[in-house]
Amino acid sequence: VQLQASGGGLVQAGGSLNVSCTDSGRTFASLSMAWFRQVPGKEREFVATISRSGVNTYYADSVKGRFTISRDNSRNTLYLQMKNLKPEDTAVYYCRGDSLPYVDYDKFIYWGKGTQVTVSS
Repeated sequence: VQLQASGGGLVQAGGSLNVSCTDSGRTFASLSMAWFRQVPGKEREFVATISRSGVNTYYADSVKGRFTISRDNSRNTLYLQMKNLKPEDTAVYYCRGDSLPYVDYDKFIYWGKGTQVTVSS
């Protein structure tokens, strides 16, 4: 499993941005996946998780209704669509995966390299 996030950038508050995470391995479809984020000086925090099939999702309260997690197993890619962005969404976004159930996102062992998302006020 080799995860790499991409697509971050700078956006104004209220704007939208999409980030993605690609697995260069051959096991992506067998992994539950999640997005986390981290700001300097703070622990990484959970953002959203998705089951292997993509049918089941779960979000942190802070992003519910604004962010959408999805996946395309044929492309070995995880997505995070972010709308109505706020300055407090500024962070490095990481993808995380494991063969565990999607609800066990805090135990996932595979981490990708992050991508910076900056929201200006």
